[in-house]
Amino acid sequence: MSNGDIFVGEVIGTAILILFGAGVCAAVTLRYSKARASGWIVIAFGWGFGVLAGAYTAAPLSGGQLNPAVTLGIAVDTGAWGKVWVYLLGQFVGAMLGAVLVYLVYLAQFQANVRTGGTTDGTAGEPVPTLGIFSTVPEIRNPVANLLTEIIATVALVLPVLAFGLTKGLGESGTTVLIVSLLVVGIGLSLGGPTGYAINPARDLGPRIVHTFLPIPHKGGSDWGYAWIPAVGPLIGGALAGLVYNAAF
Repeated sequence: MSNGDIFVGEVIGTAILILFGAGVCAAVTLRYSKARASGWIVIAFGWGFGVLAGAYTAAPLSGGQLNPAVTLGIAVDTGAWGKVWVYLLGQFVGAMLGAVLVYLVYLAQFQANVRTGGTTDGTAGEPVPTLGIFSTVPEIRNPVANLLTEIIATVALVLPVLAFGLTKGLGESGTTVLIVSLLVVGIGLSLGGPTGYAINPARDLGPRIVHTFLPIPHKGGSDWGYAWIPAVGPLIGGALAGLVYNAAF
């Protein structure tokens, strides 16, 4: 794969991932959304479908990694570091692009994010915090616990992803991406409660940057004090998964 193909594939695939993933968060969170308050199960499946659509789209160009933690795990296992920077660049650019697209899809809902007495229909309503649409926010702010959650959840993603490569039937049938998508749904349902399961530095950091600059009324802060945890935790988890896979398999 050429550097150009990898970059384009990762940009497109990661943008689709965020469009679906942050999109379902917007659908469940924002006032005047038909899916408002649909719940965590809807969010988990939305992210899973985002992986499905993004990875299958990017696969012919880049392999559809879409996640720096996955890219790092593969590099640690194989020792192939030469194109890592291209993957990471495409993933972060794609994540920011996807966040902008979500903002455009829900533009009217974001513009209606107003203070008490200022909603478009004249009823009272408090502004909705918007960071959780774009990036992760912990339920309990405990740096050690939050970091451990992200590390463990990312190992639970990357180690199976690497092991799926040994399952010949998955590759021949073309269902590897489908299985990974279901894996992401499972991680969301089982391990996503404490931190919102970033398990992907690009997925969290790219949209957080975009959130900082978007003109959303009363959007609240972007919580940069927490931002290192969903970046560092998945990278540690990805590296650990690569080491374990290399040693055990």
